[in-house]
Amino acid sequence: MANRSTGRQNTGKNSSRGTSRGAQGKPSARGGASKNNKDFKGTGRPGAPGRSQKPSVKSGANKSDAKKFKPKKGQAGKIFARERGEYRPDHEYKGPHRPRRPRAEPADRLDVYDRDGVRLQKLMAQAGVASRRVCEMMISEGRVMVDDEVVTELGVRVDPSKAHIQVDGVTIQTDDSKVYYAFNKPEGVIATMEDPEGRSCISDYLNPQRKERIFHVGRLDVATEGLLLLTNDGELANRLTHPSYEVPKKYLVQVRGPMENGVGLEMKKGIRLEDGVARVDEFRLVDSTPGHLLVEVTIHSGKNRIVRRLFDAVGHPVEKLVRTEMGPVRIGSQKQGTVRNLSKVEIGALLSSVGL
Repeated sequence: MANRSTGRQNTGKNSSRGTSRGAQGKPSARGGASKNNKDFKGTGRPGAPGRSQKPSVKSGANKSDAKKFKPKKGQAGKIFARERGEYRPDHEYKGPHRPRRPRAEPADRLDVYDRDGVRLQKLMAQAGVASRRVCEMMISEGRVMVDDEVVTELGVRVDPSKAHIQVDGVTIQTDDSKVYYAFNKPEGVIATMEDPEGRSCISDYLNPQRKERIFHVGRLDVATEGLLLLTNDGELANRLTHPSYEVPKKYLVQVRGPMENGVGLEMKKGIRLEDGVARVDEFRLVDSTPGHLLVEVTIHSGKNRIVRRLFDAVGHPVEKLVRTEMGPVRIGSQKQGTVRNLSKVEIGALLSSVGL
């Protein structure tokens, strides 16, 4: 009897502490609540009262709730896609929507494509346009034309000796067989390649080991100094000297002073000479010293000794004459008697100025 009463008392104490019998009438291993007891929802030690469980978050909840749990494999894309407004029903879901890049048309569809040629962006980089990466961007933006056809594909191959390439309207010279030089002619040098009388001429200042045959573009008289272009590009030379293209040439002219007012305006309007009316495009006074004036004039006429004859007509004979520019090419700080290669930019600008 005593044992029974004691057992009842113990049972009462255990029940007050939250004990319970399992499915076979035995208490749990730790004397606490059963794991299947739904009255406790703790997430820590099983059956431990007082510990709250974090609420479960369903897939598709907002972003703040999604941070509180780790979504199951394959569910994260649905959650983030829904936040971006890209979520689709489960039976249609194929992952987050991303815009697809349009497929480029095959490069060999173009008429300018040459299977044995050089890639266009490589050719442009070798011509000094820009780095290869920047050239690729120019092509993609539609800024490059080959044989008057806009090219936007990066895989195009062209023949450097035949293709006519333009970037932003400026021609790119890709034919390595063509050469272009700028010669700063000193006073007293004959503007010819050879002189039968043995006088100083252009060939005396060129490399005797050169293989190409070159010629000068236009002429400068013996007493005139400055820029003289040399090349083996016959078409360019013809266009630079043809009057219909009106290539501007700039000169520095030293004359006796003082000069009366209105002389510059008179030369702009035109002065009648023995072979017709001639005029200057620009007239600017650069400097003046006692008894001398330095004038800068721009003229597109290619007539013989035209600048000297114009200043003789207004009563101010030329004391010294120097050509400083021809089209987009400038003499700059180049020393007298030296020959330099034109840059790729200068060649392109020179070709574009005469429509090549």
